[in-house]
Amino acid sequence: MSTESIFQTHLVLGNVAWLLCFGAYIVPWLTSMDSVKAHRAIATLHSFRFFGLVFLLPGLVGPNLPASFATFAAYGDLAAGLLAMLALITIRIRQLFWPFVVAFNLVGMGDLILDYYHAIQAGLPARAGELGAAYAIPIIYVPLLMITHVFAFYLLLRPQPRAAQALTGETAVS
Repeated sequence: MSTESIFQTHLVLGNVAWLLCFGAYIVPWLTSMDSVKAHRAIATLHSFRFFGLVFLLPGLVGPNLPASFATFAAYGDLAAGLLAMLALITIRIRQLFWPFVVAFNLVGMGDLILDYYHAIQAGLPARAGELGAAYAIPIIYVPLLMITHVFAFYLLLRPQPRAAQALTGETAVS
């Protein structure tokens, strides 16, 4: 089996496994809590996106990892992670919390979509071995990040019951 086929199989199966897990365990858990707590949990996961800087570490990734992919992925992840941390820091100041929730989800999802684009443009699937130890990031971590971004937007856009809005001080954006 070629490197490209293995990488693509891993990507598909990583998404399938996380979708099964997410549907069975995480969706019921997140929907059982109020919107602020659910977004706080999602932001906590995304606050670890500083880890994407490993794409820039010589020795951890191969010397031929395309810079067009690595640099954008590293700094896009860092930006999303810092915005998620700002959301967590401002949880008690709802006028700041909600804009940071929207920002880290927009930046984070945009980063992942552009990372997929850059990876394809750079021929990364055929050179997946250049990811070195960071190979696990697109296979295990990225599918969960993308799924939680999609779910976060679902939570942000779904109508909130008036009673819940009154209790949490949320607006229609939440």
